[in-house]
Amino acid sequence: MILAATVASLWGFNFVVIEWGMRDVPPLLFVAIRFLVVAAAVVVVPRPAASWRTIVGVGLFMSLGQFGLLYTSMALGLQPGLAALLLQAQAVFTIVIATGVLRERPTTAQVVGVGVGVVGLVVVATGRGGDAPALAVVLALAAAVSWAIGNVISRRAGVVTGPGRLGALSLTVWSALVVPVPALGLSLAMEGPAAIGEALAGFGWQPVLSTLYTAVLCTIIGYAIFNGLLGRNRSAAVVPWVLLAPVVAMASAAALLGQIPTAAEVVGGLLLVAGVLVTGLRLPTVRRTAALSAARPGTAACEDGRGASAESRGRGRPRVRLSSRSARG
Repeated sequence: MILAATVASLWGFNFVVIEWGMRDVPPLLFVAIRFLVVAAAVVVVPRPAASWRTIVGVGLFMSLGQFGLLYTSMALGLQPGLAALLLQAQAVFTIVIATGVLRERPTTAQVVGVGVGVVGLVVVATGRGGDAPALAVVLALAAAVSWAIGNVISRRAGVVTGPGRLGALSLTVWSALVVPVPALGLSLAMEGPAAIGEALAGFGWQPVLSTLYTAVLCTIIGYAIFNGLLGRNRSAAVVPWVLLAPVVAMASAAALLGQIPTAAEVVGGLLLVAGVLVTGLRLPTVRRTAALSAARPGTAACEDGRGASAESRGRGRPRVRLSSRSARG
């Protein structure tokens, strides 16, 4: 829970850093530069214990698709707070896709928590979505779908730390190899060589700091932790925590960019936090002692499960005879 909340905070502040560093750099070129820095770590990070199909899939959907669409939507005028909010639709998309592909059934608490979080998303979007360009909103939602697909691919692979491997960190770094060339090709086709040359010539300290933050903290460290959590836990237990990112993004945008949140943003943000907290609850389960009693005649069921007869308590348990020597040991 602490790791997931930390990643959400890094990713929330990431939206402000992206807008700050992308003022003079085309979005797709900025994506290519970001993941070129990440991919440079392959010289010290071994290849993950995953197939190339998994590595390419994570790179295409979780990295290239998500950030190519997200950066473009922000370049079209989508504000950092709303961009962070719309991207969190990935929580719903991930659980839906994981249910269909991985046959994972979310718990009652997770369903309720995601439902509360979705209500928060709707409240915030209703309070500020009118000024956002329609195309930018569509691209941000498409980025959320791409991220959700990448989540399921990572979860299905189940890459965790193993002997001689760095597990999730390796998957994050090696999947970045997929991004720079296609992103640069898209940048040449859509943004033009002139814009690329001008941006590279004037690449100052702001884009450099933004690239380091997004590449090192958000991608290498953030996604390594996130992919590791996905590899060890159910998707529905990990993904809803990212709903905290819009709250951090809106608070950062208010403090650094002067974008003061509306009443709807405050209420929606509180609902998002509440939804995340609910997903971490463990609701009490109904004991099946009554059903067991019906299946095993002669047993007496109690609420605390201590009323079973000696015959039922002993049934099915292996009997071990200890020698005197082993008993003394």
